Amino acid sequence: MNNFTNIRLWINQKIATSDNLVLEEGKSHYLNNVMRCQKNDVLRCFNANDGEYECRIEEISKSKTIIKPLKKCRDADKLCDIWLLFSPLKKDKTDFVIEKAVELGVAKIVPIITSRTNTLHIRTERYIAQAIEAAEQCGRLSVPEIGNPIDLKKCLNSWSDNRILYFADERQCGERAVDEFMKNKKCPSAVLIGPEGGFSDNEAEFINNLGFTRNIKLGPRILRAETATIAALAVWQSVNGDW
Repeated sequence: MNNFTNIRLWINQKIATSDNLVLEEGKSHYLNNVMRCQKNDVLRCFNANDGEYECRIEEISKSKTIIKPLKKCRDADKLCDIWLLFSPLKKDKTDFVIEKAVELGVAKIVPIITSRTNTLHIRTERYIAQAIEAAEQCGRLSVPEIGNPIDLKKCLNSWSDNRILYFADERQCGERAVDEFMKNKKCPSAVLIGPEGGFSDNEAEFINNLGFTRNIKLGPRILRAETATIAALAVWQSVNGDW
């Protein structure tokens, strides 16, 4: 008898009901040693290209797990065309930002280095692992692309003009976020959130002078970087996203 579990597992392999899949060692360890799965347990496996499938465990051990896709549960969905550029914070806060960005449907996350970025210990592989775990927990089918850390000016000097960059500035000199998002409905977009100390005057001037940027306000209070991230993405989703 099959034992249906609540486990969702992102796998970077082609999923089709005609083929058994051998899972990579890390995922096999997770199912065997962490979740204590057994043969004939049924879980859901997914990725952005193939959608989501019910899969039965055919074989499981410390070194190898084989699963058989049984049926498709969901087709691949369309990603929201919103990116997040953020200045990395202290460890727990960065984990929080990545988790919430995934839950809020971001398609790409790029760590940005500014003059006031207070941590340069950036581990891209950790960010990827956090994004995968968040996708598994929140029910989305895709895992956002995680960009390599890049200097703010270098990133924006190579920016494509067809993607609007919304710049959340604590100086309160922009338009209300909801108004700016309404003006540019369905346009490829990105949100830029600065470090805990804010952007320097030089950086703020540089960003404001670019033709593709829009300065936005997130209310009358100064928000922490992680709060500003959630606020900006939530407002964007309510206007242009899949809410």
